[in-house]
Amino acid sequence: MADREWNPWRRLLALPNESRTKTVAVAFLVSAISAALVSGATVALRPIQTANRAAEEQARIAALVEGIPGMATILEQSGGELSTVVVDLSTGRAVADLRPAMLEAALLDADNWTTLDAAQDLAGLGQRPNFIQVFLLRDEDEVSLVLLPISGQGYGGRIDAILALAGDMNTVAGIAITNHSETPGLGGRIVEAAWQAQFPGTELRDNSGQIAFRVARGQAASLYEVDGITGATRTGRGVTQMVRFWLGPDGYGPLIDAIQRGEF
Repeated sequence: MADREWNPWRRLLALPNESRTKTVAVAFLVSAISAALVSGATVALRPIQTANRAAEEQARIAALVEGIPGMATILEQSGGELSTVVVDLSTGRAVADLRPAMLEAALLDADNWTTLDAAQDLAGLGQRPNFIQVFLLRDEDEVSLVLLPISGQGYGGRIDAILALAGDMNTVAGIAITNHSETPGLGGRIVEAAWQAQFPGTELRDNSGQIAFRVARGQAASLYEVDGITGATRTGRGVTQMVRFWLGPDGYGPLIDAIQRGEF
């Protein structure tokens, strides 16, 4: 009688190919080896995948911001890495479970808006969203620039803009008017590069911490003013009130405080 083979692997291989036991065992082994290889590849490729997702996100943000007239130049001058975050305006903190891609759907819910009373509503909006997407430019660990969407009522209707603030959160780095209904040749001149070019370097708050920015009725006479547009007093007042509202306590005030405390 031949010696019995005690090696299980050799015993398995010795079985006929049509053996059900051999078929099941080989299938199990192939599945186990494949799973191990896939798991290993996933672990090995995870850093590359993370880097690729980060690069894609940067490209998406850059494309979005560069579509805003004048913002590409401001970003080039500032340097750093651009990121985006959804902020709870009441607290000034990032909303961890609300990504920018989810914001539009979230704002379809009336509960995610705050009604403004007459004393609050400097910008003439009636209500403002509880959550909003902002853009931050970082130089190493510090915020060097923040891009803030703002809106308000002008003479002809709503004015939308992006206001860029330098890292001190008190100096305007630039402005881009993205939508308006102002009178061509009068208030409509707020889209002109020459008028917007006055904003960089303008300060928002005086030494007491009060918001002092305004569009002057004529020529600017202080660090807190930009020239008005002849024949467009109501448009200028609309821009003034829009900036004052959004930089105040019912707008980005809590966010600005958080950035100045180093929480972003």
